[in-house]
Amino acid sequence: MAKIVQTAGRDALGEFAPEFAHFNDDILFGENWNNEDLDLKTRCMLTVTTLMAQGLTDSALVYHLQNAKAHGVTRAEIAALITHVAFYAGWPKAWAVFNMAKDVWNDEPAAEDDGMAAHAASMVFPIGAPNDGYAQYFSGRSFLAPVSTEQVGVFNVTFEPGCRNNWHIHHADKGGGQILMCVAGRGYYQEWGKDAIELNPGDCVNIPAGVKHWHGAAPDSWFSHLAVEVPGENGSNEWLEPVSAEDYGKLS
Repeated sequence: MAKIVQTAGRDALGEFAPEFAHFNDDILFGENWNNEDLDLKTRCMLTVTTLMAQGLTDSALVYHLQNAKAHGVTRAEIAALITHVAFYAGWPKAWAVFNMAKDVWNDEPAAEDDGMAAHAASMVFPIGAPNDGYAQYFSGRSFLAPVSTEQVGVFNVTFEPGCRNNWHIHHADKGGGQILMCVAGRGYYQEWGKDAIELNPGDCVNIPAGVKHWHGAAPDSWFSHLAVEVPGENGSNEWLEPVSAEDYGKLS
């Protein structure tokens, strides 16, 4: 997971209050925010809750709302959080925070009752952003959330019901391939020439390099898996034809 780096203290107060700037940038954000005992999404939500409860509805809260969004908190989740805290911290505070949150999440459409929010709440990893960069290789909507971009790549990939990726092959001269670890919902994995297998939370699939395959959601369920990129020499992905509606329709 990318390390949080903060320079706001030194930028604003480095000359006037260097010790405070050090505590803010190096201790609060440098050590506390990078402690992995709490995931960043949970830490962001706790911070928003604490600031709202204190009535600190200023630029600091705007920053932490933006930070929460950047770490996977959805429009539906922040609305639910503010509503819940309102009963304990006060209704006027909720109105103030909602006005800020509406501006921060103004580019995210209101969640439809399609099960996405419930699916997001069922797992610890964020759904992330629409997977627009690879949309041409998917039938249906998918979402991508980087979990780790260092040492090995780990990404949480989420598929709406019925969504699946095209047949594809992970190539490598040595090593390579992919590991799928299912974290929420129900989906399928299939290798060329073999029957599809159902995937549920806790299931793990090892995909060697050179194997033609596809994976995605069941027709009636959202589905998320962690995709782990296995290191290899001269690795590449080859995207092939979509999974036919006829073959996919045989799954239940």
